[in-house]
Amino acid sequence: MPLPGLSPRGLIGADKERVACDYLQRLGLELLTRNYRCRRGEIDLVMRERGTLVFVEVRFRRSDRFGTAAETVDAHKQRRLAAAAAHYLEHHPTSLPCRFDVIALGGDGGIDWIKDAFYAE
Repeated sequence: MPLPGLSPRGLIGADKERVACDYLQRLGLELLTRNYRCRRGEIDLVMRERGTLVFVEVRFRRSDRFGTAAETVDAHKQRRLAAAAAHYLEHHPTSLPCRFDVIALGGDGGIDWIKDAFYAE
């Protein structure tokens, strides 16, 4: 069902986030929050895997012609994700260790789950 107010690109993004969330839930992760937004940035999925809080960035590329989906999570994007995660933790304190994962989706339907994709400074 189409989501009101989303552009065609936004609809694709929402669909890919749903695919990634379903994939991770089948592997045992628990969804805590979807599309956590603050002034510092956005986190696509906040999940828990056993005793770890997982911040998940979902990326999609139809083709690898200009780089893979995972390669689009550059240093600037990593800083924004880390800032958004810090904001999340300020408002949802936890003693759980945290990590940043990337789910890279390809136009061929492939899913690449990169655990500990980067570390926040």
